[in-house]
Amino acid sequence: MRADRLVSLVLLLRQHGRLSATALARELEVSTRTVLRDIDALSAAGVPVYAERGRHGGFALLPGFQTELTGLNHDEALALLVAGSRRGAQVFGLGSALASAMLKVVDALPESYRATAAGAAERLLIEPETDLLSRRVTAEEVPDAVVAEIRRAVFAGRKLRIHYAAANQDAKWRTVDPVGLVTVRGQGYLLATRSGEDRTYRLSRVRAAEELAEPAQRPERVDLGRAWRERSTRFRTGGDQVTVLVRVHPKRREDLVDTALAVLGESTDADGWLRVEAAFQDDRHAVWAMWQLGMSAEVLAPQWLRDSLRDRATTISARYEESGG
Repeated sequence: MRADRLVSLVLLLRQHGRLSATALARELEVSTRTVLRDIDALSAAGVPVYAERGRHGGFALLPGFQTELTGLNHDEALALLVAGSRRGAQVFGLGSALASAMLKVVDALPESYRATAAGAAERLLIEPETDLLSRRVTAEEVPDAVVAEIRRAVFAGRKLRIHYAAANQDAKWRTVDPVGLVTVRGQGYLLATRSGEDRTYRLSRVRAAEELAEPAQRPERVDLGRAWRERSTRFRTGGDQVTVLVRVHPKRREDLVDTALAVLGESTDADGWLRVEAAFQDDRHAVWAMWQLGMSAEVLAPQWLRDSLRDRATTISARYEESGG
């Protein structure tokens, strides 16, 4: 729709300051002739767009121009309302801000969209607290004051002191260079560096935080998705972790995936069963996970795991034979 395109054009100029007709056409996926017609339409409507000629010229808005842009279409408004049901804002201490933003989105909608968008949002549920098997997935609690301090340091690019309790350890103060924040299945993490080494801290284990005045030592731009994948790979392949090769019935694949730290490889055998290479936290984790699968899985390697499962099954079989006699 042209109205949506005109709003997008103004937003582009506000964001970039000045853009050529060619650049605007590329961003809006229209011809330069259409862009010129849209510029004329905006000028006629009172939007102060002016042209700068020359090699580095283009179109720009008059400095200080402010307007309330409420040109959301139905699907855009619905996307924002649905986003409000996700856990990321809660994990990062932005729950109240998100609720306020959602109210403003609804209020800014045209009357014809307001009821239908809000009603449609009620028909979509994103990441409920339990799955179909009633396994509860709860977001970790992080004090608002703590996560707010961490968030400020991340956005401002300043060093951060955190009072952090690593697993099975007392909390200690440490100074880090914050890189970014990540939320995964209701758990929040701070990606940072410390003395130049990558570090990942679970937000729920941060007891206190203090933003420092000193600038953080970090690159100006970061690809958080790539950084998270790299750290996840290092985590999965480090420490006392165990790699298991197992044949599993397709109906139990998700049970295996849910208990494993990671799936490293997967293929299908001629009989339809899956051959999966999975990583587990340690020996006990591997034994427990394979035992849960019962007759729906067969461990192929390592041999010690096959022996452990066989011995456990033999012991249980003998116990029930004794009680039956």
